[in-house]
Amino acid sequence: MGYSPNRRLLAPALALLIIALLLPAAAFAHGKGHQHGRGHDHGKGHDHGKGHDHGKGHDHGKGKVVNVMTRNLYLGADLAPAIGAPSLEAFVAANGQILREVSANNFPVRAKGLAQEILAKKPDLVGLQEVALWRTGPPSLTPVLTGEPTATTVRYDYLQLLLEQLNKGPDRYEVVVVQNEFDLEAPGDENGVAGDGPNPAIANAEINGRLTMRDVILARRGAGVETANPQSGNFKTLLQVPILGKPLTIKRGWTATDARVRGSGWFRFVNTHLEAFDPAALVPSIRALQAAELVAPGGPAAAGDLPVVLVGDLNSDDDTVSPGDQQAYRVLLEAGLVERSTNNPLGCCLNSSLLAEGAGGSVADFDHQVDHVMTDDPEDIGLQESAVTGLLPVNGFWNSDHAGLFSALRFDD
Repeated sequence: MGYSPNRRLLAPALALLIIALLLPAAAFAHGKGHQHGRGHDHGKGHDHGKGHDHGKGHDHGKGKVVNVMTRNLYLGADLAPAIGAPSLEAFVAANGQILREVSANNFPVRAKGLAQEILAKKPDLVGLQEVALWRTGPPSLTPVLTGEPTATTVRYDYLQLLLEQLNKGPDRYEVVVVQNEFDLEAPGDENGVAGDGPNPAIANAEINGRLTMRDVILARRGAGVETANPQSGNFKTLLQVPILGKPLTIKRGWTATDARVRGSGWFRFVNTHLEAFDPAALVPSIRALQAAELVAPGGPAAAGDLPVVLVGDLNSDDDTVSPGDQQAYRVLLEAGLVERSTNNPLGCCLNSSLLAEGAGGSVADFDHQVDHVMTDDPEDIGLQESAVTGLLPVNGFWNSDHAGLFSALRFDD
């Protein structure tokens, strides 16, 4: 989910001061995640990550180029009508609208365009956000009331569909690590027929829809890419939103792996998606505290014996967004991270929740930046080339509400 359109003004200096005071104590939550690709060699002729030297006094492959990409896939619908629904009837109607939008936004077709973007740039490592898993089940309020989703019938698995397109013919990309984020299930009136549901309490609902959000790292096969020590987790600082009068926690988090590419030095590759919907005028913002968790001691992007390459949808920037939404990016800058991507052109975001060509989105909507590639070792990791992808519709759809962001990084240590 991209940058929220609700902007707010505040004193940036005060925001930075508060965040700086909180940063040393920022809590950091390690999740177990899916431990794919531990010590895996995605190329040929390497040592599978065994006994790799994480120090900086060894040969780290001066002049080697590592290609990375960050890509938000767009979950497929605007969730705001359900979050803001004033009644049960409105909630059921909004959930039905969400399910219809997901189908209208046709991820099986969009996956073709997304795969074309990735295959054209050939990134060695890809950080994906909003890798949605949509499932359905019989209509029930129980998952909303208990917070325990139960629907199991898969409608769209964005990860599987994207991999099928990426790996047509030879296997080109594989999963390194997956982290589940928020997991929501609710009844909906998808067919628009009143009173056809089996449960009188939600008579208009004939189906439950379940959204599981995931962050994913992919590695390119056969290109000399090695990974080790995959990790993932959820942030401790999380947004809560009211659903039918009950607080619902929106889980977000990160994925990470150690990597080296074609003889480069080992580095830490971190992929994240910070909160999109902070309450107005909140200082420090939730996403700023999440950024602080990333760089706090023990965090996945903390300074250590490996240089860090951080990619993701930060929902923040230093100059293309309103002052309140600059907080998270400034936390990362204060921690020593430096930009290693282009902002020309800008890559966020379509103003329409419908991605079909002619459904309301426009190239002119891309007027700010929230997707980034950063490093904490700017002396040794330079930017050789960067590009924004997916700015025009293909196959009748924009690939996502975000554009993609690619960077070729030169390792000079």
